[in-house]
Amino acid sequence: MQNEPTTRRVTEPVTLPLRRTAGCPFDPPAGLAHLRDVTPLARMRYPDGHLGWLATGHSTVRAVLGDPRFSSRYELMHYPFPGGPEGPLPPAPVGDMTGMDAPEHTRFRRLLAGSFTVRRMRELTERVKDITAEHLDALERVGPGADLVEVFARPIPALMICELLGVPYADRRRFQNHAHTLMSQDATPEERHDAMVGLQEYMAELVAAKSTAPSDDLLGDLVRNSDLTEEELVGIGGFLLAAGLDTTANMIAHGTFALLADPDRIEALRADPALAPHAVEELMRYLTIAHTTVKTALEDVELGGRTIRAGESVALSLEAANRDPERFPDPDVLDLHRKATGHLGFGHGIHQCLGQQLARVELTVALPALFDRFPTLRLGIPAEEIPLRTDMNIYGVHRLPVVWDEG
Repeated sequence: MQNEPTTRRVTEPVTLPLRRTAGCPFDPPAGLAHLRDVTPLARMRYPDGHLGWLATGHSTVRAVLGDPRFSSRYELMHYPFPGGPEGPLPPAPVGDMTGMDAPEHTRFRRLLAGSFTVRRMRELTERVKDITAEHLDALERVGPGADLVEVFARPIPALMICELLGVPYADRRRFQNHAHTLMSQDATPEERHDAMVGLQEYMAELVAAKSTAPSDDLLGDLVRNSDLTEEELVGIGGFLLAAGLDTTANMIAHGTFALLADPDRIEALRADPALAPHAVEELMRYLTIAHTTVKTALEDVELGGRTIRAGESVALSLEAANRDPERFPDPDVLDLHRKATGHLGFGHGIHQCLGQQLARVELTVALPALFDRFPTLRLGIPAEEIPLRTDMNIYGVHRLPVVWDEG
């Protein structure tokens, strides 16, 4: 950590900036940029009264994400958003890898890593293309005024994660609402508990079925060939299912929204298919829909000239880090030709998104195909009326009505 920037002092503890500037649906809350400009590491007062930290600079956030002296365990962290649980958070449910540290996390990650390699995900490209084409047809059948989230963005990753895991897509109504509740900042502890129980009950039925009738899919393989207990199988299955349903769906929808803001970008994407991978990485950087995470120091850590004491939580603003001008020139510009190497849209360190390669395939296929099929695609309502997911742990849009010229 020798290259960490020396921080300048903020005299009073800050709170996590949450208010986004009206008319700027793609930018992080303005207060984050101001704090980052003053200091990449500031004292922060958490809603429960805890005095911890807020990291906004790219190198600072990256350093914390990659340092094993910071824990991801829920029961050690303080919740950074208002309206959260009163008192300590409960430990992560069995199988929830985001709330684990090594060596427990390492055990699960090793079991799953081979199923999400670059090669394995590229082998799924043709299937992603088929699913995308089917939902472009569905979008056309619904016609102008369709909600892109419901008809296109949500089904594609849902079908892919269901097929990969071996979850019947026809059961989606049983688990999609539970996953949505778990992502909501406004959900009460009771609602979160009920959603987790509902998801686990569904997955327990599925694991039991695969134990008696083996299947050729990821969950079936884990049932047959791993040493996971039934509780662990249920937990990891529910975790992967919930994670695969929401994040990529929001990137497809919010990425579409961002591209529609400038038709020149769409034309560039249509004119040069090779631009798509760069566009996906830049959209991940620019939008950073998984915007905030928290780590807690297990021991005293010197960082940027400050001492983070054992037990202090650090809120990591990934969206502020991905707009850091010290790492990305003109960071507030969406530049599809930018090589956005090093962005933190998928996280960093041992908890970097397990499904990132699948997400890349889905986005690289779905976004160009959408604009090729509907070159006149545009918003169906004014941009300022698009309902934003400011109440969710994963940012994006709740709905995206679109229209196009028929015939």
